Amino acid sequence: MNTTVQHSTRPLAANPQYVADADSSIAALHGPASGIAVHDPSTGEKIAFVPDSTPEEALAAVGRAQTTGVAWAEQSARHRASILHRWYELLIDHGDQLAKLISREMGKPLAEARGEVKYGTDFVRWYAEEAVRPGGNFQPAPDGGADILTRRAPVGLAVLITPWNFPLAMATRKIAPALAAGCPVVIKPATATPLTTYYAVKLAVEAGVPEDLIQVVSTSGSAAFSQAVLADPRVRKISFTGSTPVGRTLLELASKNVLRSSMELGGNAPLLVFNDADFERAIEGTIAAKLRNGGQSCIGANRIYVQSGIADEFAAELARRFAEVEVGAGLSDSAQLGPLIDQRAVDQMQELVQDALNGGAHLLVGGHGYSEAGHFYAPTVLDHVAPLARVSREEIFGPIAAIRRFDSEQQVLDWANDTEFGLAGYVFTQDVDRALNVADRLQTGIVGINQGVPSNAAAPFGGVKQSGLGREGASEGLEEYQSIRFYNISRRSTR
Repeated sequence: MNTTVQHSTRPLAANPQYVADADSSIAALHGPASGIAVHDPSTGEKIAFVPDSTPEEALAAVGRAQTTGVAWAEQSARHRASILHRWYELLIDHGDQLAKLISREMGKPLAEARGEVKYGTDFVRWYAEEAVRPGGNFQPAPDGGADILTRRAPVGLAVLITPWNFPLAMATRKIAPALAAGCPVVIKPATATPLTTYYAVKLAVEAGVPEDLIQVVSTSGSAAFSQAVLADPRVRKISFTGSTPVGRTLLELASKNVLRSSMELGGNAPLLVFNDADFERAIEGTIAAKLRNGGQSCIGANRIYVQSGIADEFAAELARRFAEVEVGAGLSDSAQLGPLIDQRAVDQMQELVQDALNGGAHLLVGGHGYSEAGHFYAPTVLDHVAPLARVSREEIFGPIAAIRRFDSEQQVLDWANDTEFGLAGYVFTQDVDRALNVADRLQTGIVGINQGVPSNAAAPFGGVKQSGLGREGASEGLEEYQSIRFYNISRRSTR
């Protein structure tokens, strides 16, 4: 018998002062009076316009960035680092404005938006420090008679395409290493959340980044933009975060000019909870891995596997915690879960839940939208989810926790790896040997062990299989924007 706990039928409203503060930041951008409309997902209200650039305007932006980039590449690493440090400081100084702007255009609760500001600015600080450690090597040739010198050089103009779910962090995670390496940038933010990128780049210019070095190009014609700029021989690098199908298309376009490519693509993250897990830690970690950003995260827990010995208790407690989550506008005073990005996302959640129920799943909590304006969906727990249910096979991108029970370690590993994706996975157990052995056998680029938020600017973020190519963050993130050159230096024998 299904047990459903209903949530409040009225999401929390935004604090008018917070809205006014966010709109003040939007006004400071001096956007156009028409173009691409940006909406607040908490209300559906139109809040701003940004330019809708043509392919020709995008190519003009490539030209401006390339021209300015010549001098930038010749600057010392210390000079570039100093400017990045100043940008970091300005981002921190404007942290409250950025957080409110993120909440206004994307909908995430203010507490999470402030967390994104911390996370996003960490990349700028990290690459300000990495800029002066560009790598390289000097060694004698094994057979003598020469020395081998390797150096790093900027790869060239970088086209960066960012998603809507982390509008600051996804921009800084790409822009900061590009600038640190000496590369000019053309960045295309998602049309749903472009305002944060414009604001962050405005601060970068105030910090001393040459005005034309970072070109922000907003456009409703994503396909035309990509076809135009990736065919331009001045472009030497593409970095994209988004869906796997779009990533495949971009890789095909990039192949024609053999562009250096970084792709952070879709996910279908498994979360494994073993009988010996610290129960409270596993519950908290699952909530973080599932409800962070409203579930709209590529590393969000998608398939929750709980060992049979604790599954009943775990499902009941997770449902109880989900029922207590406050749903509301990101700019409210106490919302813990904001809206989804648009109505299409809400409709998709309802389809996924209905499909799971048709397959025999039990609805423990949620499973509904709200009648008020805005794109809200209740935190939802499904138990006894069938392996062929859509929530088990597709990237959910919403606040639905889908639970399936397992008996043995090998069984759950087989299930966890039965996907074309391989971005992130999670393991909850107090057995150190099991934690490391299971992590080693998960076919993912990232594993959170006894925690639900594994991302860190100092760590190489990226996936395997159909979840992408390359890494962002850490020293590896800088290398994605560098070419390795080697000099063979002949040595005259002194013997």
